[in-house]
Amino acid sequence: MRLQTAFKLGRNIFFVLAILIAVGWLVFVPSAKEPPYTFVTAWGEKGNAPGQFNDPTGIAIANDEVFVSDSRNGRIQVFDLDGHFKRQFGAPGKGEGQLGRPMNLTIHKDELYVAEYFNDRIQVFSLDGQSRHLIGKSGSGPGEFNAPGGVTVAPNGDLLVPDFYNHRVQRLKADGTFVRQWGVTGEKGHTAGVFIYPTDVALDRNGMLYVSDSYANRIQVFDIAGKPVNKWGGPFAIGIPGPFSGWFRVVTGIAVGTQGDIFAADFYNHRVQKFRGDGTFLTSFGGKGSGPGQFDHVIAIAVAGDGTIFAVDFANDRIEKWRPTRS
Repeated sequence: MRLQTAFKLGRNIFFVLAILIAVGWLVFVPSAKEPPYTFVTAWGEKGNAPGQFNDPTGIAIANDEVFVSDSRNGRIQVFDLDGHFKRQFGAPGKGEGQLGRPMNLTIHKDELYVAEYFNDRIQVFSLDGQSRHLIGKSGSGPGEFNAPGGVTVAPNGDLLVPDFYNHRVQRLKADGTFVRQWGVTGEKGHTAGVFIYPTDVALDRNGMLYVSDSYANRIQVFDIAGKPVNKWGGPFAIGIPGPFSGWFRVVTGIAVGTQGDIFAADFYNHRVQKFRGDGTFLTSFGGKGSGPGQFDHVIAIAVAGDGTIFAVDFANDRIEKWRPTRS
């Protein structure tokens, strides 16, 4: 009799656990609402010759040209939309026009903004490669940086910069004057408005700021007044990593698409994920490997005007091009 009671109790516990797991899966692992993107082509290989890369880390598009941060080679390379090399500029160093591990890029009004991880500054170039000015210096004070990972520019010319080791995002005037910051300098955390090594930022057409809060495994969103309004990535966006849809294992790059959708480089999951602006999961593409349509640590993304995606395949030392799958 006792054995039968124990068996029934065990069976009931199993069913309850199964139900809880199923409910948790439905709540925390969303299904895709769009098909994956279609791989088009890739270019690049390891090296220092034109068209080769040594740890590419950032990407931006303007005037039918693709600008790529070739970080260990200390340069920016420029290609057409099909991957044909056009020109390059920069060299390793700390001087004006030189680069110390260039990271995520942005283009605003025909100027290229380069976050320099090693030089703790933002350098602004003309699109033909002429250095125009430097913003910031090493430190933890207002307007100073400790390994900036990216940059975006507001319509009024203000810069928004994820300050990696200072665990904050800063807003500066175009001349580098400090305006405000998100996060507490030097403090990490999982609550809203606090960061763990933020790496990239993007603004949508409504002025909403999206931050890739990389080692918190989430994206945080702020309104134009700087108030936290949303966050997503895993259960309750509290830093739990995972391989499931909508979850992250270090989110390094972020981009806003032509329809206001959000694309995120999911570094250790070797994929790109796509969301609506409210965080609704739409689709993902990629996967671990070195073959066509695979990634070895995708680190950055740019979206062309026709919706084509260009992704930086970090450890494969190449750029991949993807298009939406037509139904």
